[in-house]
Amino acid sequence: MKIKNILLLLLGITFLTSCDKDFVEMNINPTTQDKALPHMFMNNALINAVTYNMNRNRNFNNELMQVTVSIGDGDGKVFRYDFRRSWSDYTWNNHYLNMSNIKDIHKTASEELNYNRSYQGVSLILQAWVYSILTDTYGDIPYTQSTLGRDSLLFEPKFDLQKDIYVDLLNKLDTANTLLKANDLMETGSDPIYKGAPDKWRKFGNSLYLRLLLRIVHKPEVQEHALAKIKEILETNASNYPIIASNEESAILRWTGVDDFKSPFMATRVQDFRASAISEFFMDFLRDTNDPRINIPEYGTSGINRWGIAPVSGSFVGVPSGYAAGTEDYSKMSYFYSADQNKGVNSLQVEPLTGMIMNFSEVEFIKSEAMLKGYISGDPKTPFYSGIESNIRLWIPEWKSNAKDHLVASDIDWNDADTFEQKMERIHKQKYLALFLVDNQQWFEYRRTGHPVLPKGPGLQNNGEMPARMAYPVYVQSSNPTSYKEAIARQGADEINTKVWWQKP
Repeated sequence: MKIKNILLLLLGITFLTSCDKDFVEMNINPTTQDKALPHMFMNNALINAVTYNMNRNRNFNNELMQVTVSIGDGDGKVFRYDFRRSWSDYTWNNHYLNMSNIKDIHKTASEELNYNRSYQGVSLILQAWVYSILTDTYGDIPYTQSTLGRDSLLFEPKFDLQKDIYVDLLNKLDTANTLLKANDLMETGSDPIYKGAPDKWRKFGNSLYLRLLLRIVHKPEVQEHALAKIKEILETNASNYPIIASNEESAILRWTGVDDFKSPFMATRVQDFRASAISEFFMDFLRDTNDPRINIPEYGTSGINRWGIAPVSGSFVGVPSGYAAGTEDYSKMSYFYSADQNKGVNSLQVEPLTGMIMNFSEVEFIKSEAMLKGYISGDPKTPFYSGIESNIRLWIPEWKSNAKDHLVASDIDWNDADTFEQKMERIHKQKYLALFLVDNQQWFEYRRTGHPVLPKGPGLQNNGEMPARMAYPVYVQSSNPTSYKEAIARQGADEINTKVWWQKP
C-alpha cells in the first residue's frame, strides 16, 4: 500500500511539473519582449537625474550662489551658509539609486544579442556626469564598489580618492568617444536629449570632458596629462574630439508637459515657488546691464522677461544675500513668477529649458579661460563674446543685437588692458549667468576659481566662508563605518569646510 501511494505521488509530481511547463510555454506572448533592452532604461534614468539636479539647484545652489534668498529669520537658511546635515541625503541617496539604471544601459548594451556601442558610450557619459556631481559635492565617495549591493551583496563599499575617481571618469569619456564613432543605431523615442543621435552624444561627452579637465588641470599629479588633453581636444586633434558647437547641440532635457516630461518644478506649490526672493547680486547685474533675458520690450509680450522674474512697482529689486536675521522685512521684492500668475508671462515652472545639463555657452567660456591661461592659442575675448551671445539666443532666439554692442552699451565690455584677475571675473560673471539652472555648477566653479566675487552679508554663518562640500549623510557613519572612517582619516574632518582634492593647493 505504501509503495502504491509513493508511486501515485511521484506520478502526480511528474504530471504537475509537465502541466506547469506546458502552461508557461502556452502563455509566452511571441510578440512581446521578455528581456530588457538598453533603450528601456534611458528615459527614466535621464528624467530622474535631471529632476534631482533641478531640485538641488533651486533650493541649495541658488541660495549659496546668490541667485535667490529664502526669506526668513529661522535656522537652516542656506543663503547664510547655515544648513543641516540632513541636506546631504537627497543628492547622495537619489543619484546612487538612479546609477543602477544608468549602468544597466551599459550592461544590456554589452550583451551579445543587444550589442550596441552607442548605448555603451551614452551610459559611460552619464556615469561620468553623475559621478562627477557626487564627488564634487562630497569629495571621496564610493565609486569602484558602488551600486554592487543588488548583484554582489556588497553593502559597505570603499570610498575612492577623488583623484582616482577623476582619472577614471576621464577614461570613461575617452572610451565613450571611441564607442560613439561607430554610430550604432539608437531608438529615437527613448532619448529625450538628442533623439537617438550618437554624434550629438559624442559632442556632449567631449564637452563634459573639457569641464572636468579644467577643474583639475592645476593639480600637479595630473597637470601634464590634463594640459595635453585640453590642447588635443581643442587644437591638435579636434576632429577626433567633436564638441558642442551650437545651441542646438546643447544637452538639455526639454520639458514638453506631456506624459512623463512634466517639469519637477510643477510639483512645487505655486506659493512656495514664488516664496524665495531674487538676490540683490543676481538682480542688480541683470538690471544694471539691461540684460535681454529679463527685459526686451521691443519683442512684445512673448519675449518680455524670459526668466519669469516679477518686478516690484515696475522695477527689478533684489534682496541682499546673507542679511542679518531680524534686521529688515524683505518679503516684497522681486521673485520668480509661478505658473498660475499673470497669464502670458513666462514662468520657470513650465519652462522647457529648465532641464539644462550642459549648454554651448559653457563650452565657449571654457575655451575663453583656456586661452586666457595659455592652455591653447587664441584671443579669449572671441569665445567670451560667443558665450554671451549664444546664451542670450538660447533663451531669446529672436534677439537682434550682439554681445559686443550689448556689453559696450552696458559699460562691461572686454578690456585687453585688464589684469588677469579682472579678465577672469569678466569671464566668470557671464559664465555664472550661463550656468543658471545647471545643477551645482555655479557652486563648483566658484570653489574652483573664486569667481564671480560675491558680496558677504553681515548675517553669514560659518565665519563667512563658502562651504567647500556637503558632509556625508549621517546614516553612512553607521551603515558603512569602516569605509567612512578611512575616508575622513584621509580627506579630513567630515565638515563643510574640508576642501576636496581639487580645491586643495
